[in-house]
Amino acid sequence: MNYNNKKFCPVSNTENGETSSETIFEYKQKGNILTSIYSGGKIIKGHLIGLVDAQGNIDMSYHQVNAEGKLMTGICNSKPEILENGKIRLHEKWQWTTGDNSKGNSILEEI
Repeated sequence: MNYNNKKFCPVSNTENGETSSETIFEYKQKGNILTSIYSGGKIIKGHLIGLVDAQGNIDMSYHQVNAEGKLMTGICNSKPEILENGKIRLHEKWQWTTGDNSKGNSILEEI
């Protein structure tokens, strides 16, 4: 699976998350290394870096500056699902590594 030049938008997130339907992720991939810049909603600017395995699963770390001016960091595991229309849906399990270290779940869909 190659995520290069694909854009994703959250369709759901747990309450302790900061992404929303206003957040846009722009993915780049070279080999098995994935990077992204993202912003929108409560997030002024964010970056992630991850590794993609043979099944398209992504293990990543992220950092972002939120609308309150706080730097937030976390880790995430993302599993792909191919939708009937050929687009990718990502099922994510994440955890903050700053703040309360809480965990959450989100779903992103390719736009």
